[in-house]
Amino acid sequence: MDSREWRDRLLLGLLVCSVWFRGAGAEPRIGAALLKTDLLGIFAHPDDETGVAPLIAHYALGEGRVVTHVYCTRGEGGGNMVGTQSGAALGVLREAELRDCLARLGVRHCHFLDREDFAYTEGLGITLEKWGHEETLERLVRLVRALRPEVIVTMNPAPTPGQHGNHQAAGWLAVEAFDAAADPERFPTQLSREGLRVWRPRKLYFGGSGPYTATIITTNALPDGRSPAQVAGEALVNHRSQAFGNFSGSPWLRRPQRLQLVKSVVPFTTNEVDLFAGLPVSGDIPPRILPPMEPSPVTGPVPMRFLPRPAVSRYQEWVREQQIQPAAVSFDPDVPVVAGEDSPVPFEILDHPGIPTGSVTLHASAGWTVTPDRVDFGGPDRRSTYFRILQVHAPTGAAEGILEAKVAGAEVTSAPLRVRLHPVPHLNIPRTTSPPSLDASPDDPAWAALRPVLIPHTNIWEGAVSNALDSSAVFRLAHDGTRLWFEIRVADDVVVTNIAPDDIKGHWRSDSVELCLDPAAGAEHTLGAFKVGIFPFDSTGRVRAARDADARPGPVEETAPGLRLVSFRTTEGYVIRGVMPWELAGIDPGRSRRIGFNVLIYDGDKRDAALGENINKSRLAWAPRSGVQGRPEDWGRADLE
Repeated sequence: MDSREWRDRLLLGLLVCSVWFRGAGAEPRIGAALLKTDLLGIFAHPDDETGVAPLIAHYALGEGRVVTHVYCTRGEGGGNMVGTQSGAALGVLREAELRDCLARLGVRHCHFLDREDFAYTEGLGITLEKWGHEETLERLVRLVRALRPEVIVTMNPAPTPGQHGNHQAAGWLAVEAFDAAADPERFPTQLSREGLRVWRPRKLYFGGSGPYTATIITTNALPDGRSPAQVAGEALVNHRSQAFGNFSGSPWLRRPQRLQLVKSVVPFTTNEVDLFAGLPVSGDIPPRILPPMEPSPVTGPVPMRFLPRPAVSRYQEWVREQQIQPAAVSFDPDVPVVAGEDSPVPFEILDHPGIPTGSVTLHASAGWTVTPDRVDFGGPDRRSTYFRILQVHAPTGAAEGILEAKVAGAEVTSAPLRVRLHPVPHLNIPRTTSPPSLDASPDDPAWAALRPVLIPHTNIWEGAVSNALDSSAVFRLAHDGTRLWFEIRVADDVVVTNIAPDDIKGHWRSDSVELCLDPAAGAEHTLGAFKVGIFPFDSTGRVRAARDADARPGPVEETAPGLRLVSFRTTEGYVIRGVMPWELAGIDPGRSRRIGFNVLIYDGDKRDAALGENINKSRLAWAPRSGVQGRPEDWGRADLE
């Protein structure tokens, strides 16, 4: 082929590509027009698009919309079901899987905010602290101004139990970017030095239902005959490192896609069937305030409240600032209390000129007590706020209780205010001058002499357990002033050993035990805690362990030097014993008497499990609750004798 023929073929190829990209009569997309986006998805990790994948295929492949995704991280803190990559190397793998997935879904562009996926946490606050709230928001605003999306779809930022703090942060930042991108006072150098202009997105949706819900059907046929649900299943299979290999054909993907409208420049309407209803609009139109579906219930003229957990208080304040209260998740006040002793429960009454003089009476569930049982307000020495720390006594072994506040007196009537009281267990760790031996026989009397603490098969926080032989445990503890000694005897009718020696991470994938210690005895997140996942046996029969989702995750040989472990098989299952210096967990027994403490049991019964396969079917805990592994507030309490 001579140079002229090569040139002619090249020009013909470029012409064909130009026509293919432009469409009939369309102008080429260049410069800012190349970036113009119809639908922008904002997520925390690769694979977080799962919940809206059929929706994405519907708009990208069915309607020809330009779809772009932004991910806060590359998912380097997650598990890996197909290899040994972890940390930054896992991020490389997950990005490759993601791009293959998005290509199938029809997503045109994909961007990353390059934030660290540091660990599993339910803490929004620690996520934004580690990411740098303002810097991360600036990066996202830059993308919103450059991409100029009509519609944003993101994750619900409510701190519901089990909701990853990174997921909360993605939704939180997306809502803030909706307004910040349109404000010339926010990040002005993007305008003066980078050539961008302010941009007001037209709509923002959270996944899930709400007062103003859009329902999109994704079982209709695309131009190639497949449905968006089919395409989504075929695309999501690419996230194999996250165990999505069998996702294709999942009936879950065929459900209608529901999203709730949270911010909008066009009128809010119920029962939308198209995210682009009411669009396009031109100009910088101020956003509308999300209207309530019905008037807020009135509980009387005396404003009072039980203070919720810090994460819930922060969320409630933020939704007020963002003026999206009707879309907010409602949280019943829920306070952890230590069983068998008095625990503080904050309560306040907010005064105002119209409030009468009176009192609030407090009543607890049968068997519980509250002190004081009455709070007076008003009178000649009235204050703006009447704040009291109530002392609530939870009986040992109690189930969840209720504390009720009601205005007393005939002149004022109001509905009672209630708070749920969630008991967490308590134990003492005895001090010993002659610690038991790690290497002693499984039935060594020195260990048997220590007080046993039962984790019954009913203490489930995830999955299902058939009976005590399927999964249950007894643990024993002691300390000598510098070290903690522990034994955990697990009943497990099928002990699985499918973790390779070079794959010591993600303990939840197989039979394992997790030991959790919190120096703060009730912290909001796990970054100050010590959490170690222990495999009783790897595939070669050795006990192995790795810290997880705390300030220093990784194999204990590197992250917890001084931790010693042994394991034994028994006729009922297995035993793990260990000894660790208190300093590994940041605990000084000379200064800290009380710590947060939990033991979690993970069980998977698949006899023919492949190496590294995630087979976990149930999770137990001494202090069980949904998402408890990431929420030290709900761990038990231990006092050092």
